[in-house]
Amino acid sequence: MPPPTHPRVGVGCLVWKGGQVLLIRRGKPPGYGEWSLPGGSQELGETLFAAAEREVREETGVTARARSVLTAVDNIVHDADGRLAFHYTIVDVEADWIAGDPIPSDDALDARWADLVACEALVVWEPLKQVLRTAFARR
Repeated sequence: MPPPTHPRVGVGCLVWKGGQVLLIRRGKPPGYGEWSLPGGSQELGETLFAAAEREVREETGVTARARSVLTAVDNIVHDADGRLAFHYTIVDVEADWIAGDPIPSDDALDARWADLVACEALVVWEPLKQVLRTAFARR
């Protein structure tokens, strides 16, 4: 894979169902095998909210309605030789669950609902832990 030439816009979606959020276990780099929010790259001509809703549906089969932007984080990853491998600016969007049970598909190895205690145990990427703490505190 050639090195990135510019940051890519990504979206992470915090889908709320009661006091829990939807998590997926990533099926591709960066963060392969790690628990994260459903999300991915925004497509040309697609709104941020439409991208969030599409990624949730593709990765889990869940239908959600995006309603607000929570925050944004950078994910800048270097390879073993120190070269830039990934550069994403991830806009984290909050959404409400509309329908469906999480079934992993597309880029997800697993999917589940999680409260804050489960999120703290499953998620390893510290910037995402901070996003989740902020989201649960505001809830």
